[in-house]
Amino acid sequence: MIFVVAYLISFLIVLGVLWSFELREVLPPWIAPHRLIYNCALIGGLGGVVYCLRAVYLNRSVRNRWDSNWTVWYVLRPIVSCLVGGVAYIFLSAGLLILGAEQASGSSSLGFIALSFVAGLNVDRFLVRIEEIARSTWGIRPSRTAEESHGADSAQREDEARPGR
Repeated sequence: MIFVVAYLISFLIVLGVLWSFELREVLPPWIAPHRLIYNCALIGGLGGVVYCLRAVYLNRSVRNRWDSNWTVWYVLRPIVSCLVGGVAYIFLSAGLLILGAEQASGSSSLGFIALSFVAGLNVDRFLVRIEEIARSTWGIRPSRTAEESHGADSAQREDEARPGR
């Protein structure tokens, strides 16, 4: 468990350092034109780290059910969350996802960042939503994982089995 917590805190520090490059405007020239997707990936990773830290707290302190078999999940989840944060940007930019709230002028980047955080926080449901969009837009069948999660109560069982629930 100590390894997992140290890893998550280290990941959080790396995210902070990477974000500081953007805040200090010292991004490499090849990334600078893509600031928004860069920020979306970072904030998606933040969502993933928050989810994992919550899972550690719940499973160690609240439920007293720590299981080291989930270590790989704790290591990979923040990385996947960064990727999904970037994917959220792509789907919003393409107009395939629409923000439901009324947008104030100049706040569009905040909408991208907010959705990226939610996508990183809840990777599984976000990917199911993306697969639903792919099915309705292009007729692409969902993956076997998504089909299994559409069962009557299999999604609930999956949520209960996950460390963060």
